[in-house]
Amino acid sequence: MNALNNDTLSGKWAYRSLLNNPDLSVNFDALEFGQGTISLQIAGGAITGTIGGSGWQLALKGSLQYGSPATLWFQGSGEVNGAPWVYDYLGYLVPQIPNGVKQVTAIVGSVTRAIPHPDGQGGISPAGVVVSFYAVQQ
Repeated sequence: MNALNNDTLSGKWAYRSLLNNPDLSVNFDALEFGQGTISLQIAGGAITGTIGGSGWQLALKGSLQYGSPATLWFQGSGEVNGAPWVYDYLGYLVPQIPNGVKQVTAIVGSVTRAIPHPDGQGGISPAGVVVSFYAVQQ
């Protein structure tokens, strides 16, 4: 991992989010919340970009706070199937691990559904749901 600068975090990231369920008997596949691609542009501490997958895309806007670890706050908003979606993301750049082998640049954190939206099956996905996410640089 290079020294942290705007170019370190700008670019494409493979994104996955998981439900926070402590029951180890739950099949891992049942924990999937979302997946897609994040495209980040960092300039002067400001974050812009997109997050999206099959059938959805949100515009990103937020900020980067340099530190140890670096902190990324951003919000994704847009319209999916005619309904507004808003999600809040808080992520941390994983530090370089001493003696790590083939470590890739990664962001880990939490995502919160900020407003309710239709769930695509006739119900409502409620606001306030918090899940964990990770993204690895492509």
